[in-house]
Amino acid sequence: MNMILFMIVSSLILSIILTALNFWLAQANPDSEKLSPYECGFDPLGSARLPFSIRFFLVAILFLLFDLEIALLLPLPWAIQLQTPTTTLTWASILILLLTLGLVYEWTQGGLEWAE
Repeated sequence: MNMILFMIVSSLILSIILTALNFWLAQANPDSEKLSPYECGFDPLGSARLPFSIRFFLVAILFLLFDLEIALLLPLPWAIQLQTPTTTLTWASILILLLTLGLVYEWTQGGLEWAE
């Protein structure tokens, strides 16, 4: 019990010391490059508050959804070697069916139409 308490207290003290050193040693006077709005080297052109395209946002969300689908289905070849491969294939089929129905619904509602 004493060893665990010692480890907790020592880690707390170490984190307080490191945080204090970070505030003390941090650069107090950043140069003009760090103070500029962009660090890529380009001068900012126009306003940064331009309206964002909702269509682009929807396509990006769809891309993330199907990217997640691939990540979920990637271990499927190894899962088939389990004792109950039919359960694995059933869940994978249900996942693909739901995502396909969602894609068809999005397509029929016109969410994938880029031009208005």
